[in-house]
Amino acid sequence: MDAVGRRKLANLLGLGVRGRMVVVGVEQVRMAATKNKLAFAIVAPDASKNSLDKVLPLLNARRVRYVDALGADELGAAVGRQSTAAVGIVDNRLARGIRALVEGAEAVRDTRVEPSPNRRKV
Repeated sequence: MDAVGRRKLANLLGLGVRGRMVVVGVEQVRMAATKNKLAFAIVAPDASKNSLDKVLPLLNARRVRYVDALGADELGAAVGRQSTAAVGIVDNRLARGIRALVEGAEAVRDTRVEPSPNRRKV
């Protein structure tokens, strides 16, 4: 990922933190994944082995997609911390935008349709 893409990703993560659409830290990501609230995750590739061993098997078991796009210091700076090993996105729309940025727009085909608020339930 180039420098412009990294900056866009950091800006989206900062927006998510301000809007409470993001959980920060290994324990918070694990808790959100356990409750099936996690839509996407970003894991720092340079995080400690212990942190990665805690979060990656759970993400794989819960079938949560994740990437390792930013380092721990960059990831922490994006969310207002010194460093962090993992960030989880709980909002589906923000997750879709971050996936599009990280994986490329042609690879993201989200087939889930959100129900309309005006639709009658039968």
